[in-house]
Amino acid sequence: MVFSSITFLYYFLPILLIVYYLIPKKFRNIVLLIFSLTFYFYGEKNIILLLMCGFNYFFGKIIGKTKTKTSLAIGVICNILVLGYYKYCNFFIENINSLFQVDIPYFDIILPLGISFFTFQNISYLIDVYKQDVLPQKNLLNYATYITLFPQLIAGPIIRYKDINHELENRKETFNQFSKGVSKFLVGLAKKVMIANQIGQMCVVLNAMPEKTVVSHILEAIGYTLQIYFDFSGYSDMAIGLGLFFGFNFKENFNYPLIANSITDFWRRWHISLSSFFRDYIYIPLGGNRVPFGKWIRNILVVWLLTGLWHGASWNFILWGGYFFIFLLIEKLFLKKFLKNNILSHLYTLIVIVISFVIFNITNLNDMFVFFFFLLGLNGLNFINHTTYYYLKNYIILLVIAGIAATPLLKNIINKNKKLFASLEPIYFIGILLICTAMLLSNSFNPFIYFRF
Repeated sequence: MVFSSITFLYYFLPILLIVYYLIPKKFRNIVLLIFSLTFYFYGEKNIILLLMCGFNYFFGKIIGKTKTKTSLAIGVICNILVLGYYKYCNFFIENINSLFQVDIPYFDIILPLGISFFTFQNISYLIDVYKQDVLPQKNLLNYATYITLFPQLIAGPIIRYKDINHELENRKETFNQFSKGVSKFLVGLAKKVMIANQIGQMCVVLNAMPEKTVVSHILEAIGYTLQIYFDFSGYSDMAIGLGLFFGFNFKENFNYPLIANSITDFWRRWHISLSSFFRDYIYIPLGGNRVPFGKWIRNILVVWLLTGLWHGASWNFILWGGYFFIFLLIEKLFLKKFLKNNILSHLYTLIVIVISFVIFNITNLNDMFVFFFFLLGLNGLNFINHTTYYYLKNYIILLVIAGIAATPLLKNIINKNKKLFASLEPIYFIGILLICTAMLLSNSFNPFIYFRF
């Protein structure tokens, strides 16, 4: 089940809200747990989520009592082994078979939904208990509610236990908070349905063109970037909004990353919960930048190869992580003083970002290199033709709208005219819901890219 579906919008969510607000507060975590498991197992048959939830709950108590690195290491390694089995086992077998010309049989493995997200949440809990940033959760129900909380269960953001442990037992649901949640959720829904889905369709059409051109490849590369941004940031907005419905305050996961003036700035704005996880639990424990030069470079490389590998068991993701490692290193060593808030810095950053998402999107390395080959106009490819021009005219308005929506321009206009927009808010949010509903009913194209992670 996805948030941008008729089943969720008009059946699951209304029923949950009615039940949640009708029952006494002391039973609300039970309701959230039941509905979260229903949400998850609507499209999933593997019970590894429940097994790992129970394991980490009990292991958190062991770490809290022993306070030893050994108990922490065992707990973290067990989580990594489970993630490794489901997500990377066949990838390693594939590469071993290719490298040594052997024929090791593959395992019949189906990747459980959201395993990368709930594994990282379990790991962060164990580490924070060991560091005594939080006390071990005594109530299994509360811990299970934290791990299975449906707004962030299958696609993040990565919510740390220490950020919401107080709200698990002592949250207050208010009308003002609920109202903010509705606004946040509908903005995310609009990003997903009205922009990401439409740009995704554009990419499908361009990819299927019999006679491609340099311009069609440029449009497709830009489309990849915009699709994944609006897809994932829209989902994060919906998750944050849903959290507010039930009294939870999740941190922002995106902060207009496409207006960044450097790749360093981009990663402060993009998928913030993931980048902060790697910073706090890997980069800093390795020594961060307070180590000799060689080890500092090693620390950055480890973080970015893991960042790439986290996104998927494929060489293009490892290449994607390595690509960002190179540019981040170049910026830190040479370009930092030149990258200011100017047009050239933004243009450089956008070009690097767009190229990165071509790498991200095309899993087959041969297809990827062919794409870049044609993107540069090599092999005699036409710059533009009548078909490309036709699609450019059809999609230019959508691309302009997406470009504006990727900046804080609209937000700033609304903030400067709060009284006017406050009176109109019910109208345009109802309009967003109706338009998104019509689009969902009339179009079956509704993918969600981050489900595979």
